[in-house]
Amino acid sequence: MRTPRSVILRLFLCVYLTTLLSGCATTANRPPVEPAMHSIAEFGDDERMLYVDDPWEGFNRTMYKFNYRFDKYVFLPVVNTYEFILPTFVQTGISNVFNNIGEVKTLYNSLFQLKGTKALTTLGRFVTNSTIGIGGLFDPATSFGLTRYEEDFGQTLGKWGVGTGPFVVLPVLGPNTARSTGGLVFDSGVRYAITTSIFNSVGGMSDGTESTIKNSITAVEAIDTRHKQSFRYYKSGYPFEYYMVRYLFKQQREFAIMK
Repeated sequence: MRTPRSVILRLFLCVYLTTLLSGCATTANRPPVEPAMHSIAEFGDDERMLYVDDPWEGFNRTMYKFNYRFDKYVFLPVVNTYEFILPTFVQTGISNVFNNIGEVKTLYNSLFQLKGTKALTTLGRFVTNSTIGIGGLFDPATSFGLTRYEEDFGQTLGKWGVGTGPFVVLPVLGPNTARSTGGLVFDSGVRYAITTSIFNSVGGMSDGTESTIKNSITAVEAIDTRHKQSFRYYKSGYPFEYYMVRYLFKQQREFAIMK
C-alpha cells in the first residue's frame, strides 16, 4: 500500500520544525556571543603576511638539519664547556665587551636610517662603557638610563625599501633572508676593516700572530653569541618546526625594521 504524498509531506514538515525548535532552544541556553573587537579589514592582507618566499626549500631543509647536527655535536658541547669553566661574572664581562663592540654597527646603521635619537644614545653608550666601563667589561650606560638598541645593515636595507628576498638557511648562522644575508656581508666587511686598521695602528705584530689573535676573538665571539641564545633545534615540540622558524624569523625582521 502506497503512502499518500500529503502524509509524507506532513511528516517531513514535522521533523524539520522539531529540529529547528530544538536548535533554537539550544541556542537560547548558550551564553551571549561577544562582538568582534576588530573587523577583518583592519588586519590587511593576511595571505601576504603569512607568505614566506622559499624557492630553495630543499637546500634550506638540508642546511637546517646540518646546523642541528653541528649545534648538537660541536657547538653546544663547546658552549657548555665554556659555561662550566668560566665563572658567571667572567661570561658577563665577555658578553659586555662584544655588546660594546656591536654598538659601532648600531651607530652607523642608525645614522644610515636617519634615526638621530638612537644614534646619539648609542654613541653615549659606547663612550660611557668604553671609558667608565673599562673597555666594555662593565655596562654602566644601562644604569644611566641609556637604552641598548640593535641595528644592522639588513634593517637599513629594509628601511630604504629593499625587499626581503627569498628565505635562506646559512651554515652555522642559521635562518636568514637574501636581504639580511647582504646586511651580514656588509657589516662583516665594515667590522673587518675597523679591526684591520686597529691592528695596523698597533703595529709590531707578525702576520701569524695577528691572524691568531683575530681568529681567537672571532671564535670567542661566536661562542658568546651562542651562549646568549636559548634556541635549541628540534626542542620546540612543534611538529613543523622548520615552517615555524621560517615564519617567526621573517616576522621578527619585519618588526625590527619598523622600530
